[in-house]
Order: sequence, then C-alpha cells, then structure tokens
Amino acid sequence: MKSPLLSLPGAVPAEGVDEGVAAHYGDLFREQRALADGTGFVDLSHRGVVTVTGDDRLSWLHLLLTQHVSDLPIGQATEALILSANGHIEHALYLVDDGTSVWAHVEPGSQEALVAYLESMKFFYRVEVADRTADTALVHLPAGSIAQAPASAVVRETPYGRDLFLPREELEAFAAQAGPAAGILAHEALRVEQHRPRLGFETDHRTIPHELGWIGTAVHLQKGCYRGQETVARVQNLGKPPRRLVFLHLDGSEVHLPPNGAEIRLADDGPDGRKIGFITTSVRHHELGPVALALVKRNVPVDARLMAEDTAAAQETVVEP
Repeated sequence: MKSPLLSLPGAVPAEGVDEGVAAHYGDLFREQRALADGTGFVDLSHRGVVTVTGDDRLSWLHLLLTQHVSDLPIGQATEALILSANGHIEHALYLVDDGTSVWAHVEPGSQEALVAYLESMKFFYRVEVADRTADTALVHLPAGSIAQAPASAVVRETPYGRDLFLPREELEAFAAQAGPAAGILAHEALRVEQHRPRLGFETDHRTIPHELGWIGTAVHLQKGCYRGQETVARVQNLGKPPRRLVFLHLDGSEVHLPPNGAEIRLADDGPDGRKIGFITTSVRHHELGPVALALVKRNVPVDARLMAEDTAAAQETVVEP
C-alpha cells in the first residue's frame, strides 16, 4: 500500500519491507525528538490489518495464539505470536478487541498468509476473518501525545503510545491536524532503544520466543495448548534458548552503520574469529548515537567486546544468558 502522505513536504520513501511509507521527512533526529517528547505521529499505513469477528472470536483465537486472550477485556492491548509445530515464530500480532471484532496489525505483506492460516483453522467456530488492509490505515501516536483520536478509529493503547486503526480515506485529514509527521526510521530508532523485537528483523526461520524476550509480553506460560507449545514449555522448564537478544552501542566514529545481517565476532579473536551472532537492526539514535539490536550465542560473555564487521560494539543484556 502506497501512502498518500508520501506527498508531504520532505518525504523520502522507505525501502524494503517498509516500502510504501516515508523513511523520514527531511530531519531524522528532529522527528525522533518529537516522538520522544510525545508529539507528532508515524504513518504505518503499509502494515497489514486483519480482523476476526463473531461470538467465538476470543475463545477461538485463544486456541491458536501464544497469548491468553479468552477473557481479553474490551480496549486492552496485547501481543501474540503464532508458532510452527517446532516452536519457531511465524507471525506476530498486535491486538485489541473493540467489543465486536478483534483488530490486529501485522508486518507488511504478511496478512495474506495469516488470513489463509486462520481460515484453515475455522472448523465449526462462529468466526469471520477479514483482511482489512485495503480500507484501514494504521497510525501511531507516541506516548504522551494529546492528539485526539477520531471517533471512527479503533484505538490500541500501549506503554509506547497509541495505535489507531483508521479508515484509510481519513488518513490525509488526520495527518493535517495531528502533525508533525515522523518517518519509519524515527519509529525504528525508538523501538531499538526500547529493546522491542520485530518480526523479520530480530527473527529468522529458527527463532523461538525465549531468544527475544517475548515470554510474558507475547507468550503466556499458564494457558492451554497451542501449536508449538511443547517447545516453549521445554525451553522454559528444562533448558535455555540457543541465542539471546542484545542491545549494542556501536563505535560512533564509523561513518556507516553495520547492515542488518552483519556478522558479529569477539573482538579478541580478530577479523578471522568465528561468527557468534549477527546484527538484526541498526539505527542512529538522537541521544545514544549509533546503536543496534543483535542476536548472539547464549554463551557469549555479557562483558565481551564485540565487532560487528569492522565496527566495535559494547553490549547490554536484553535476554539473560
């Protein structure tokens, strides 16, 4: 979905999975500071939107998701995952129930596969699944924002701000009164600062929830069965995940950020040392400078000096080894 807000002054289109919205509007750090101060908004209208309606929607989703949602209160935000049979993460859903429908936003382009999976699991349950991406745009208001949500919007309120499920035809009118606009790069910089994983960035084909700290926020350990639960329970009760998420402070003297996927090695092993992890998201933060999230092997010492390609990095623990 190409956003009409790309016509705003200074808009520079994002690339890759975030194509369709603005990477920034001409001043990345100003946009970050505005969001940190609770002003402005982020156009996330490229993200997928899926709804589940019907009397059985919560009890049915409870059987499929990693989160406890059978008694989800109206208006309460939550996160949930869908796992493979082996416990690997396939989908991440950001949910709210408005009393009639469960609304979820998901990674751009992933909604079709999600809807197909949900449709295959309907059986005799009284539920209807719909891809609402074409008619619904997601907008993010940062924590502390006093902007008014339109009456037509479904609001998902979190500690990090409010996600608005907004009728797509109202996006431009909302932007005109909710500015200043901030691009996806500013949004990503704050996400990295907050150590929040993102599907397709901090995950690969073998990622399990424990590696990213999604236990508790997106995975409920005392709920009934769901696909992949055996892996979650086994790691929780008997072992440790093979990798762990870390937050990296990168050498600020380097001109270029190490790209996503850049190999990480122990600094003491030199350039020919073995790979012990990789960068998942690297950003330039308005206060912290160049920082990143990365996945490293669980047994990497928490005080070890690291190298991300040619860039020195100091780590902060996100997931305990």
